[in-house]
Formats: sequence, structure tokens, C-alpha cells
Amino acid sequence: MSRKPLASLQSNRSNTQRQQQQQPVSLARRLLFPSLPNNDLPLLLVCPVPPELNTELYDFIALALRAFVNPWWTKITRYDKEFLPDITRILTVVVRALEERVLATDFSSVICRDIPVILTQHYIDYRNASSKVATAYAAGGALSIDQLFHQFQPHMALSPDGQIDRVYVRQILDHILRVCLPPEDFEPEAERLIVREILLKIVVKDVIPKIVQPWFIQKTILDLLGPQSRSAGSIVSPESPPSSQSGQVFSFHTILIVFLSAIQSISGACLALIHTYKQAVNTIKLVNQSPPKSFHPSSSHSSLKSTPSSSPVLPETNLSSSLSRAPSESSSTSSLAKAPLFPSDHPALPFVPTNQNEHHHEYYAHGPILVISEIFSMHERYASSVIITTISMLASFFTSFLDRLLPYLLDNMLSPALLLSIVRIGKRTLFPNGYPAPPPVDPTPEEQAEIHAKLLAWRGTGGLSYLTPILLGSDPSVALKSAIDPLTSTSCNVHLIMMILDRVIIALFPELGGAGPGEVLI
Repeated sequence: MSRKPLASLQSNRSNTQRQQQQQPVSLARRLLFPSLPNNDLPLLLVCPVPPELNTELYDFIALALRAFVNPWWTKITRYDKEFLPDITRILTVVVRALEERVLATDFSSVICRDIPVILTQHYIDYRNASSKVATAYAAGGALSIDQLFHQFQPHMALSPDGQIDRVYVRQILDHILRVCLPPEDFEPEAERLIVREILLKIVVKDVIPKIVQPWFIQKTILDLLGPQSRSAGSIVSPESPPSSQSGQVFSFHTILIVFLSAIQSISGACLALIHTYKQAVNTIKLVNQSPPKSFHPSSSHSSLKSTPSSSPVLPETNLSSSLSRAPSESSSTSSLAKAPLFPSDHPALPFVPTNQNEHHHEYYAHGPILVISEIFSMHERYASSVIITTISMLASFFTSFLDRLLPYLLDNMLSPALLLSIVRIGKRTLFPNGYPAPPPVDPTPEEQAEIHAKLLAWRGTGGLSYLTPILLGSDPSVALKSAIDPLTSTSCNVHLIMMILDRVIIALFPELGGAGPGEVLI
């Protein structure tokens, strides 16, 4: 009697072990955590995230290490199985350090206030530079538009032809590694230099030269805009019914179908309006319940390690006031580029102590309205000028509400679901079959011209196609060309990317701008 339960227990154990052996072991489990007793991967992020995001992040890391580290490491030794797990341990520490800084950063101010100001100033300086080409301001026509633009926005890391100074980027990467890496991994110079040069190559040689190409920016804009609508001249009229049917009188059945279709369309529109109204009311309630944003550094940022004596100082200024001067003056970034590389040799930029009892309105809606008005030159046309002025007046009237609404929408947009989608898209793009995809071929000049022509011919879809002539004038192609031209110079685009990159880095690492705990740069 006692042997049967023992035999059944042993059979159950063997079935469980067999089922566990039959379950496929993930790539991350085999490469990154070979000593784990089960298939459950440890958490990569500190904040609670969906399990599928944790799995996708580890899968992406495993694919990257297998593609870019394993090939040359196996040539050195084929028996060391601890190298990739050790890299994973270091990456986990770095990712968590960056996660802490991202959560402590107010990206609402960066995205809604600073980046629109940088974009607006880029358009102003480019148009000023283009107006001075072949004039006495351009040394009698000897200076190109890239050189003139560099005079408006000189940057310590850029040459007039848009070449990036690697020393500048190395200093920034050194500070990021110092802050994020554990001391035992940062102190070995060989390990630190290898990691730094790999990151330097990715940023300076792979990423920035690609995204500053005019065709790449134009293609990205087309992808974001979606499919184009047919122009008025290319609209295909529906085929006319045969002559035998055109003379037929409408029957009662036809009239009934038209009547019921109209009722269905009206009811569908009413249901959509009701749903939109309920969603808007719910959003307004949530926004009103959310606390107002104030421009103060987070307490977690104040507690982060700051090493100003060995950190490069990035250009920083009060970007909100950079547009208050005359357009003919050089931009705010012209004085920023003269900032010292090391604060030990020169005094740091001025800062103002933060008053914790005083709330400063961010005016988040002002920056996006300003950049849209400048990009499309809306004040040069009467109808668009009236529309943008009315929108500005309404935004000023609802300033307190918009200062709550825009950060609320941004927080909902920057969610774990968005990060999961980005990781999956990146994995499918970089590793379509589990291995690196061949590098994409740049489009030919004819294909680039076709991309440019498609962007000029864009008129929107739906109701937007009827508003396009009102907003952009009788010939929208002229306004679209004026909006695209400031992004057609690779050298000027490098200036724009570096300005935005500087602002994002300072947001994540405020000590690079010379600010101490509880202090804000102006």
C-alpha cells in the first residue's frame, strides 16, 4: 500500500522535470543568467513595470551582446562563460542609475519649454544667415550659409563645417560613466576607455551623422504625417452610372436606404461626440486634481553625486528669454559656446537659489505655439496670423489649466507601454532574424528629391486638407518649402542636435551645468 503513493510521487516529479526540460529556455536566460535555477529573469528596472517589458529589455541586451561582444570574445577564449553575465551586472547598475535620474527629471519643462525655444532660434538664425548670403555681411559673398549660421550659433564642440569635437563628447561620457558605473568598474582604466570609445563611436559616427541628414529628417516627417491626401486636381470622380440607370426614378426603397443611412451617420456622430465629451470631462477632472508643476530641482537630484572639479560644463542659459531680443542679434547659444570646459579654471555660470515657497509658472503652451508660428511663418499671412494670435490669447487665458494639462498628457504618453513599443520596434529593426540587419543603404539623389517633393505636396487628410490653404496660404507649397529649408543643411542640423543633446544631458546631469544642490541655473 505504501509503495503506490511513493511510485506516484516519483512519477509526478519526473513529469514535472520533463515539463521543465521541454519548456524552451530564452536567449537571455542562457547567455546572461546561466546559473539561475528557473526561467524567471531578475528585475532590470526598480520601478514596477509589466513583465513583458522586463523580458523584452533582457532579450534586447542578449541579442546585442551576442552580436557585438560574443564574436570577438570567443576568439580570445571559448571557455569563459562569466564575461557576458558580468557585463549584464554592470549594465543593470547603469540602467538603474539612469532610471533614477530620469524619474527625478522634469521632462515637461524640457520638452514643452526649452526644446521649442531651441527650434525657434534655429529657424530665426538660419533665415537670418540665408538673408546675408552673397552680401557684405558674408565677407563679400565668400562665406557660405553654414559659416554664417555658425557665427550666429558658435558651439565649443562644433567647427564651422559641422564637425564634432570628440574631446567634448569624451568629457561628457567620462562624467556619465563616473556617475553611473560602480567604483570597482570605473577605476580600471582599460575597461573605462573601452566602454567610453564604444559609446563615442555610436554617438559621433553612427547616430548623429545619420539623423542630421536632410533626407532622413524629411522621411521621418513624412512617416509621422501619415499617408497623403489626393490633391484637388488628382481627385478621381466616381464613375457615372450607366445611361440606362441614370434615367431611372428613385424608388421608395432607395429613399428609405438614404434616410436610414443618414440617421445612422447622425447617430454615429452623436455617439462620438458624447464619448469625446465624457473623455474630456474625465481628463479635466484628473488634470485639476493633479498638483501644479513648479520649476524646482527634485530632492533626488539634490542627493545625487556632483563632481564639478572634474566635469565639463555644458552651455546653459535662461532659454525662455532668448527670443526677447532683436532677430539680427546673435542667438543665445553664441554666448553659451564660450562657457569653459572645466569649471576649475573659470568661474561657473551664475545661479539663483531656489525659493521653495514660490511657484514659477512654466507657460508650457507658449513654446509650442511660438515654434509653430515661426516654422510656418504664420504672422506673414493675415488669416494664419489671426488664428495663431487667437490661439495665443486663449492659451494665455487658460495658462494655469494648460500648465497642468500638458505635463499630464506628457506623463501619460511617456508610459511603460511606449517604452515596450520602442524596445520591440528597435529589436525588430536591428535584429530582424535574431542577428544584426545589414546597414540600410542611403537613398540616391533622385530618391531624396522624390522625398522632398512628396513633403512639399502634402496637404493633409480629412478636415485638415480644407484648413491647409487657410493656414498656409493659397499655395501651401511655398510655406512648406520655407518650413523645410532650415532643415536642409547638414552642418546646421548638427548644431541643432547638439543644442538639444546638451539640454537633455543637463536635465539628467545638472551638475554638468555648474549647479549645486538646491540651485537652478539661469
